[in-house]
Amino acid sequence: MWQRIKTAIVLVIIVGIAMFASQTPILFAPLLAIGVIIAAHEWAKLMPKWRQPAVFVLMILALTILSLMFKVTWLFWWVASLVIWLMALSWVRVFPTQTRWYGNQLAMMGAVILTASITAMFYLWQLSAWWLLYVFLLVWCADSGAYFVGRKLGRRKMAPNVSPNKSMEGLAGGLVTGLLVVITISVFKLQLTGIPLIAFVALSAITILASVLGDLFESMLKRRADVKDSGTILPGHGGILDRIDSLLSATPIFALGFWAIQQLGLIVV
Repeated sequence: MWQRIKTAIVLVIIVGIAMFASQTPILFAPLLAIGVIIAAHEWAKLMPKWRQPAVFVLMILALTILSLMFKVTWLFWWVASLVIWLMALSWVRVFPTQTRWYGNQLAMMGAVILTASITAMFYLWQLSAWWLLYVFLLVWCADSGAYFVGRKLGRRKMAPNVSPNKSMEGLAGGLVTGLLVVITISVFKLQLTGIPLIAFVALSAITILASVLGDLFESMLKRRADVKDSGTILPGHGGILDRIDSLLSATPIFALGFWAIQQLGLIVV
């Protein structure tokens, strides 16, 4: 447990410095690059019959760099990832009876999911590092709420074949915890009212639910690949994918929704 806490503290310090130390991407962009390299390598090891992870890593790195350079691609990646996450809903429900998603198409799915999340993080950071931190806090608070409520009150299993420890009561607890954070920030910090408040709270709630799906999908992928963790680079935590699985789904969905809210003029940044 102590090792897990020490690793978490180091990660928070590194990410915090990269996000807030400079308004230029001189620190944040390299952090994203390192993250996507490690995540792509772990994803490649989870795919069936992929004997050259270096090729996949280089492909994903090149794809994300090009996408970051051309903002016009960002919406495409976010919408494409949304489609994948909607399909993942059905995959989680029928696992392990049907696993047709586990094949060569995982390379394409990994490319979309990783590129969408990286561009979404960069988009939110460009608006303000505080917006990206908001999504991080939203996901982490909801995850903590789900853990403690589920541990105390959990009875009905949410996806027993994918993640036996997750319960519907935990999901409700995480949603309530996350929404407390949302409403506090919306009312007292952003000072939103009326339709903008409703839209922002709804988007945040959807983001919380999406983060749970990201967690379940990675658990399902690891079970199908017959591994406990995606990697070993983070002592006490496993791999990078084990730490950012919720963010892989949450960040592009929040970015897409937040972009739409801005286009409608409900929130001005």
